[in-house]
Amino acid sequence: MFNVFIIICEFGQNNMNNYIYLTLRNKIIFFYLMVLLNSFLTRAQTVFEYAPPIHIKSVQFFGSNKYGSFPIVELGEKITLIFDDLRGEETDFYYKIKHFNFDWTPSSLFQNEFIEGLDNLRIENYRTSFNTLQNYTNYRLEIPNENIELKVSGNYLLEIYNVYDELVFSRKFCVYENISNVQASVFRPQNMNIYNTHQSIHFAVTPQQGALINPQENVFIRLLQNWQWDSEIIGLKPQYFSGKTIEYRYELPSQFEGGNEYYFFDTKDLRITSPNISYINKADLYETFLNVNTPRFNQEYIFNQDINGGFEIRNVMRPGDPNHEADYSYVYFSLATNYKLNDDEIYIYGGFNNFNLDDYNRMYYNPSLEIYEGVLLLKQGFYNYKYVLKKNGKFYKNGISGTHALTENEYLILVYYRNVAYQYDSIIGIGNTSSFNLRN
Repeated sequence: MFNVFIIICEFGQNNMNNYIYLTLRNKIIFFYLMVLLNSFLTRAQTVFEYAPPIHIKSVQFFGSNKYGSFPIVELGEKITLIFDDLRGEETDFYYKIKHFNFDWTPSSLFQNEFIEGLDNLRIENYRTSFNTLQNYTNYRLEIPNENIELKVSGNYLLEIYNVYDELVFSRKFCVYENISNVQASVFRPQNMNIYNTHQSIHFAVTPQQGALINPQENVFIRLLQNWQWDSEIIGLKPQYFSGKTIEYRYELPSQFEGGNEYYFFDTKDLRITSPNISYINKADLYETFLNVNTPRFNQEYIFNQDINGGFEIRNVMRPGDPNHEADYSYVYFSLATNYKLNDDEIYIYGGFNNFNLDDYNRMYYNPSLEIYEGVLLLKQGFYNYKYVLKKNGKFYKNGISGTHALTENEYLILVYYRNVAYQYDSIIGIGNTSSFNLRN
């Protein structure tokens, strides 16, 4: 009887051990599956730029002068970030850098594979404003610097954090290698229905040495209109091959709306009015009242030289560096219309806030004056802007200003290449062209 009891206990103990073993094994398998799933979802996510809070103003992010205010540099060249903190408290900010594939999903590179040195360091170059009504602290960061250097080309994201390791804002930028030639031109469409409203981009890519391996699968193209991330075309595949040159001469896939020229104003001197400014007042801060604008949707095209939505900080009221000696003013915008749009939203649009649409640059209807009104706090300088429409959650960039094939636009072509020997998408060449020399 006692022996039977021992046998039963031993059998139960074995079953218990098996149960514990199977439970632990299943938990371990589940853990690794969750890790793999999280890694897959992370890599599948496309990164977006994080907009700064209201007290961060006048963010400038640029490379060499040949590409205007767009943040793109050749590998080894310097890229510069400048911004103001209107709290004027000399707050500490830190920066981090991340690398991405052509489609802005995280690349598989470890940090030491794309960075020489360390990031997550404090921005040490800052100055408080001098002789201004609006107090602020101006920050400046240049990369590469004594602490960090970029090792590979491709898409990058610069993130700015506060002392609590909270993300304040982020900006995309690109680093390229000049190892391919890109020739491009702007044409009118062959479709007569859009002949007067759209522009078509034709271009060709020629590697300087050797040939590109399997370009149908390994070459990726991104077209940008006027250096704006929200106006891009991706997914184009090579159409023709001529030796080692690959050509893209599509009609429809590479078309953009021509849009219209931007409005402009210049506040470099807040003591006098200038074109498109009707009145300037000095109160606690300066106030700048712009001329009333009208919708241009059904009007004929009129050439007006602009900087395609950009802005430049400048000041002639006092000598010195405008980055910490230029003042701020409230700028009043107004768009005339004799009726309120139903559920549509109108925004002031430009590079001054990275072409974002938010509550700060939204306009509101004033029925007594029959105009849409908006107010922005902007630093002294030269600004381009236009009015855009948001309807049923969809963005219509030319819904108010109209679109014309004759409009002068700048186009940037980014050529990415996935070399079979590497684990990332490099930028092997860039091209830029203008519709100023529009071809039929």
